[in-house]
Amino acid sequence: MMYIILLMDGGIIMNDTNLNIRVNSKLKSDSDKLFKRLGLNMSSAINLFLTQCVNTSSIPFAIEDKKPSRKLNKALKEAKYIEEHPEKYKGYNNMSELFQVLEEDSKYGDKN
Repeated sequence: MMYIILLMDGGIIMNDTNLNIRVNSKLKSDSDKLFKRLGLNMSSAINLFLTQCVNTSSIPFAIEDKKPSRKLNKALKEAKYIEEHPEKYKGYNNMSELFQVLEEDSKYGDKN
C-alpha cells in the first residue's frame, strides 16, 4: 500500500523505495559533478529520468547502434577504393555533362 501525503505548500511526499544499481566509478563521479552543477543530486537526477520514461512511455533520448550496417560498410569500402583509384572511373565537371552522358547511354543501350 502506498500513502500520499499532501503538504501545505502543495508538495507531495510518497512512500519511497531504494534502488541499488552498479555503475562505473568514473561515470558515477562525473555524473555527481554534473548534477551538482545543475543543482541536483544523483537521486533527483535518476528520479527525473524515470519520471520522464514513464510520462513519455519511452527512453527520453535516442539509443542508436553506432556500428555501420553491412550495406554501409560495403559502400564505404567502395567509396574508399574509388577515392584511391580515380583513374579507373570517369568523372564529370558538372551535372549537365553527367546527364548528357546518361542520356546518350540510354539511347544506345550502353551499359558501361
